[in-house]
Amino acid sequence: MNRALLASLAQAHGAPGREEGVRKIVAAELGPLCDRLEPDPLGGLAGVRVGDGGTRLMLAAHMDEIGLMVTQVDDRGFVRFTPLGGWDARTLIGQRVRVHGRRSLPGVVGTTPVHLLEPDQRRKVPELTDLAVDLGLSPERARRLVRAGDVITRVRRLRSLGDLVTCKGLDDRVGVLVMIEALRAAAPGATEVWAAATVQEEVGLRGARVAATRIRPDVALAIDTCPANDGPGGASDPGTTRLGEGAAIRIMDASAIGAPGLVRLLTDIAEEREIPHQFHVASRGGTDTGAMQLAGEGTIAGCVSIPTRYVHSSVEACHPADVDGAVALVVGLIERAGELMS
Repeated sequence: MNRALLASLAQAHGAPGREEGVRKIVAAELGPLCDRLEPDPLGGLAGVRVGDGGTRLMLAAHMDEIGLMVTQVDDRGFVRFTPLGGWDARTLIGQRVRVHGRRSLPGVVGTTPVHLLEPDQRRKVPELTDLAVDLGLSPERARRLVRAGDVITRVRRLRSLGDLVTCKGLDDRVGVLVMIEALRAAAPGATEVWAAATVQEEVGLRGARVAATRIRPDVALAIDTCPANDGPGGASDPGTTRLGEGAAIRIMDASAIGAPGLVRLLTDIAEEREIPHQFHVASRGGTDTGAMQLAGEGTIAGCVSIPTRYVHSSVEACHPADVDGAVALVVGLIERAGELMS
């Protein structure tokens, strides 16, 4: 696993609609690997590797992370916000954040200290409306520097955690890493490959919808995380994934049912190349697969996922071996995507 690149990607700030910092890193990596780069109006970026076999393969990994948007600076100088993406308010309490105002400002997310709570309040599950960002500034200074519409992102550095790595934003910067590394490892061939770094996935798969409409792929593969169910409180139910047991071939979620032919091909590649793999079946969640599958007249679409603990928190964790397995699986698809069109 290219740890240095993953650190750069995961530590970068990129709330939905404000992915430009991540896009700069992606452009620098994709540029030497592709024949050309094509931006789209929403802020996405696709690297194009020309092929000669007639099959057009779209890879998609989203650059955005869950974030927040400022709604107001209140009378005491605290920054109030609304969510961008699916948040669990419990994971935000006590976090360090960055407010992207007139200049970049450090902040912390605070709530009422436990000493001041009544017993019934201590049992109450917090909501985002209970929280605020403290900039440590007077109301006047805060209002000069921060406006409604500014975005807020989390602050974390990539760290080792035993056999794992942990950081904010692994959803889906680890998918972006897999896409880049697969393109780096796969030799140019018959398949025309479009490696699309998409935007605004966390708020409705918006960037993938635009990108797929422009690209018009024959075959499309999202590369994203999936919730691993082997953490505290998890259960080893059929259809769930575990860290260290391989890349996940995603069969179904709330956004899409993977094309059976693509699922079979990915499974064949994994078995023939002895790539550790598992299967993910869920009734919740979604990926860019859902948007790509329905673009234009329809697309053969599916997803390869990297099992991840604590998704949509600041301590997301994944196993490097699963990341490497996902790279190998995507390399195999790049080399064999044309089989789906025969």
